[in-house]
Amino acid sequence: MIDMPSEHTEGLLRIGEVARLFNLSVGTLRHYEQMGLLDPAHIDPASGYRYYGSRQLSTLNTISHLRVLDLSLAQIRDFVTTRDVDLMQRQLAQQQELIERKRRELERVSRKIDNRLALLHDALNTKLDTICTIDAPELRCAVLRERVNPTDAYALEWQIRQLQKGQHETFVFLGNLGVGISAERLAAGDFDGYDEVFLLLDNTDDYVGDVETRPAARCLTISFRGTHGQAGTRYEQLLGYMRERNLTPAGPSREIALIDDIISDDPTTYVTQITVPIAPAK
Repeated sequence: MIDMPSEHTEGLLRIGEVARLFNLSVGTLRHYEQMGLLDPAHIDPASGYRYYGSRQLSTLNTISHLRVLDLSLAQIRDFVTTRDVDLMQRQLAQQQELIERKRRELERVSRKIDNRLALLHDALNTKLDTICTIDAPELRCAVLRERVNPTDAYALEWQIRQLQKGQHETFVFLGNLGVGISAERLAAGDFDGYDEVFLLLDNTDDYVGDVETRPAARCLTISFRGTHGQAGTRYEQLLGYMRERNLTPAGPSREIALIDDIISDDPTTYVTQITVPIAPAK
């Protein structure tokens, strides 16, 4: 059947022409029609062909602009069917608030990735099994105090869920989750298991729950090839180093897996870092 122009279709475009003009599929235009977003100017009763005029093209331009603003099709339908300026103002204000929340979330995730990249750089370039003295900055952290004895990162899955519970932000556990041994147990040479699981927070993390601030401190640090399960001998090294220099642990250790089985399948690449605050022994 050849579709011949008629008085009803004069000056109108067929659905395929409109689809090409707006770089859309015919299926998308039919979907818009089914949603009540875009009614054709004319539907041929015999062939079912759809035709579109200047009003429909204007509506498609409006839809395109509002889709760029990430409004849903339902929101766009509410506007194009009512042309209510107050409604559009409310919708755009709500969308602006949503986009701002997304922007803050993406910025936060970007910072976490930057921190993780810095930790990976350290892990790949640090001298292993070498004790160093550093000045660690003040730290904010969420702490779950319970005895754990993880051999790898997967063993902390339950504790991660506990730290995430009730949060209105998504926390990205990229190199900011660790375990620690109390200063008292460290001083006594007791390295059997850990006393806490902690989540390091940056200044913009809005954590719901108790947050501890641990002061800036002079620390000893050592990185080694392996996971939490191989940390015991390194604690013995650190304690021996302290005794030789008349030092004592001044706070809980901070043990973080820089490269572990979550990001690598090769155990020979795993790197764990231990940091212990120190003070002169009395």
